[in-house]
Amino acid sequence: MPHSAILAAAGLTQAELTGGSLSVTTPVDGSEIARLKTHSMAEAEAQIAAAKAAFKSWRLVRPRAAASWCAFWARNCAAKRKTWAASSPWNAARSTRRVVGEVQEMIDICDFAVGLSRPLYGLTIASERPGHAMRETWHPMGTCGIITAFNFPVAPWCWNAALALVCGDPVIWKPSEKTPLTALAVQKICDRAMAAFGGDAPEGLIQVLIGERDLGEVLTASKDVAIISATGSVPMGKAVSADMSKRLGRTILELGVQQRDDRRTLRRSGNGPARHRVLRRRHRRPALHLPAPPDRS
Repeated sequence: MPHSAILAAAGLTQAELTGGSLSVTTPVDGSEIARLKTHSMAEAEAQIAAAKAAFKSWRLVRPRAAASWCAFWARNCAAKRKTWAASSPWNAARSTRRVVGEVQEMIDICDFAVGLSRPLYGLTIASERPGHAMRETWHPMGTCGIITAFNFPVAPWCWNAALALVCGDPVIWKPSEKTPLTALAVQKICDRAMAAFGGDAPEGLIQVLIGERDLGEVLTASKDVAIISATGSVPMGKAVSADMSKRLGRTILELGVQQRDDRRTLRRSGNGPARHRVLRRRHRRPALHLPAPPDRS
């Protein structure tokens, strides 16, 4: 099947694939398969503003209701598994078997997020004051920016997005400029899922930014992006961490590539339970400890 038919099956139109300045080439033979329109820095700021507005209503949606969105999205992922398996070699040079496994990871994390929607609770802690106790409640953080690498283009986005959405946070995705087609195909499914979800899914809940590094820098510099999760090289992670530390923003960094001047090897952390626990805690923040109500019995 030619790549044009595969991209059409993924929901991408010729109008979306042509007429832009970002040349997308296939690693199969180096030929150009798309020329995408990129977002400007002003459009990136507009997406951040839209996500901020969406946060005001999405944070009030019950986690179980948000989990139903994840379940619906997972079913759509399963339906598109073969299409993605056929299209990914053209855009990301990944074998069909690897792509099928990556899509399954997306489905698995959605299942995890559905289960996570129930135990989003805090602790009840003994107090030094007689007749009192302290309660811990976790609240949504805010807009979550997600930056992904070309060699693992989809699953890391879903690891973050599924948990962020269940925790009450909108997401903005900045994929690698080398693999934007997979991001656009995923966004098509997200759009259908949000339409099926109805009025509870506000505009700006899930967005994607297509462009170069400068768009990622807009996310890291904005105080309205509460958390950045980035997957990629160590130099990229250092740049993200430096920008976020200037405003005390939170980061989740999944980095690779061994540095010659460092004896330690930074390895990919994978998607095990420990990562999921970190993500859950990162996407929500603790509230103030409040005293327990008085006993009126």
